[in-house]
Parts: sequence; structure tokens; C-alpha cells
Amino acid sequence: MLADYAVRVENTRGRRHPEPPHPYRNDFQRDRDRVMHARAFRRLENKTQVFTEPISDHFRNRLTHTLEVSQISRTIAEQLGLNVDLAETLALVHDIGHPPFGHSGEKALDVAMRRHGLRFDHNLHALRIVEDFELRYAAFRGLNLTFEVREGIIKHSRDYSAEQHPELREYLLDQRPSLEAQLIDLTDEIAYNTADLDDGYEAGILNPAQICQSVPAFAEAYAAAEACHPEAIDKLKFNEALRRFFNLLVTDLINNTRARIAAAGINTLEDVRQAKERLAAFSPVVDAKRREAKQFLYDNLYDSPELKQDNLRAGSVVTELFDFWMERPDELPRTYQHKAEQEPLALIVCDYIAGMTDSFITEQHRRLVGGTNQKTV
Repeated sequence: MLADYAVRVENTRGRRHPEPPHPYRNDFQRDRDRVMHARAFRRLENKTQVFTEPISDHFRNRLTHTLEVSQISRTIAEQLGLNVDLAETLALVHDIGHPPFGHSGEKALDVAMRRHGLRFDHNLHALRIVEDFELRYAAFRGLNLTFEVREGIIKHSRDYSAEQHPELREYLLDQRPSLEAQLIDLTDEIAYNTADLDDGYEAGILNPAQICQSVPAFAEAYAAAEACHPEAIDKLKFNEALRRFFNLLVTDLINNTRARIAAAGINTLEDVRQAKERLAAFSPVVDAKRREAKQFLYDNLYDSPELKQDNLRAGSVVTELFDFWMERPDELPRTYQHKAEQEPLALIVCDYIAGMTDSFITEQHRRLVGGTNQKTV
């Protein structure tokens, strides 16, 4: 049963190119399947989450992270009476615009674009992917997703102004996104805050004592795990503590969002859109615990000496290839050369790089910058 404030698929604002209904899938289910079958989605398997050179097959990549966000989003959406199909689709598409090499690659690409008076924004790039780059259908370019999914791609993690982004005016920039979209940025945080603690522990960069010292919520969870399972090996105690911390975040997000909906007198989707602030949120107490974990990860994992060299190398690969193609656009694939006749070259180079996997960009860098130059086909 959907809550009155949920998005109803029968009330969708539709697709850019009208299509007949499918006999056994609703429009949001079709969007979910189109995202999962997209080439850009498959490429997430070879894009960095945290470790650019994983030393274990068990570390997350962008694809496995995305699947974890999808699972969390479905669970929370169902508990809140939201449209699970829409929430799942938005979770699956939320990272599709990320470039190779994780945050290092994204930062390097943005710095390169700024030198040309532009910016790189993975949400805007994701919209370009689903609107233009994916070529699967004879009748139109892109995936022809519903308005609600395209709006959620843009608005799930931040607000855009029509003055700065007039090209986005159609996405109701003066209104709040749906609750299904609002959830995604928060479920993303739950997924990576807990998963990155796990991968950091597996990599030997983090240890339970270190985490407990800086993240009191994890320390409480670890103490409870030790009390319940005193004979368990350290890894299983860690797993149990992480599970408890994970459940704390998920449960709080459900309960606090439900309370905020009630306190704001939200009864309809229009109420959600006209609300003074976003309604999906952690409680202040648990949000402080989330921020402690996030800061710990920045201080001890993302910016750690163990990852610093890899991150610097990744940024250099992106920067050097960007500069190479800006100086020698004739080395771009022919389709991108044609695109550069209609749009700024820097944007086209950015599009090309952002779509690459870690292994492909590394090979391109070796061949074009560090090795013999051969024409790209």
C-alpha cells in the first residue's frame, strides 16, 4: 500500500517520447530495467569506489556499491509507504555519471574543466548519459526515462537554481524532490560509511581499536558485539559491530523521516514538493554519529598515506589525458570529433573521459601519453 504522499506510477508526467504501455511492467519498472541493461551501468563494475588498485576481490566497486544502495533504498521506501520501484531505479542510476578512479578522478576532471570556464558535475553528466549517450532504441536517443526518474537524477543530492542552470527548468527546481528521490543521498551515505569501514578493515588500513576511539557509535556497537559473542574471532566481532551500526542508521532514518512527515502535516505528494525543507533526514543525534564516521573515514582512509600515491596517480592520468585531447582533438574517436563541432571541445573531452572505466583510461594513458601514439578508432 502506497502512502498518500508517495509517487504513483499512474500519475507519471511521462516520457519525452510517448510509448505504448508494457503488458506486464509499469513505467518505473521499465525504467529500472533500462538502467540495468545500459552500457554505462555495466561499466560501473570497473570503476573505483575507494581502492583504485584493489588488493582483494572482495572490495566494493561502483557497481557493488550501487547494488547495496538499491537494497537499502528498497527496504526504507517500503517501510515509509513510498514507491519502491521508483526508489530502486533512482538508487541504481545514482552513480552512473561518476568518472573513473572515484573521487580522485572526479576532482581532477572538475579542475581540468574549470580551466576552461566549465565544471564537472556527476549528476548533470548522468542526465547526459540517459538522455543522449545511451543508444539502444531506433525511435529516440537515450533511454527515454520517465520525468520522475530524470528529476530524481538531478535533485536527489542537491538543489539547482534555474538562474544558474536554465537548461534544467523543466525539473521543478523551485520545488522539493519526491521522498523517493530524497532518500537516495542518505542511503548512499549509509552504504559507503559502513562499507568503507569494512573495506578499510579488510585492507589492513583500519582496525577496530582505531575506529572505536574516534567513532563512539561504533565503539558502543563493538562493546555489545563482544558482550554477546565473547568467543568469536575478531573479524566476526567487527562484522557484528558494523551490522549494529548499520541498523542504527537505517532504523533512525526510517523513524525520523516518518516523524518529520507527520510533524510537517504532509498528506500528499504536493505537500512534499512544497515543504520548507527536505523531509528525509536522520535525527540530530544519529546524524552527529554519521558525521563522526564520515570524518573518520576522510582522516584515516580516503586521505591515508596508503591511498595517497594511488589517488595522485589517478588524478594525473585524468589530467594528462584531458590535456592531450584538448591539444590533439583529432585523436578523439570520430563520433566525439563530430560532437565537438556542435559543443565546446572541453565538454566533449570530459564526456569521453567520464565514461571510461579504470582499466580503459589506464590503457589509453599508457598508449597515448606514456607510450606510442596510435589513432583511436
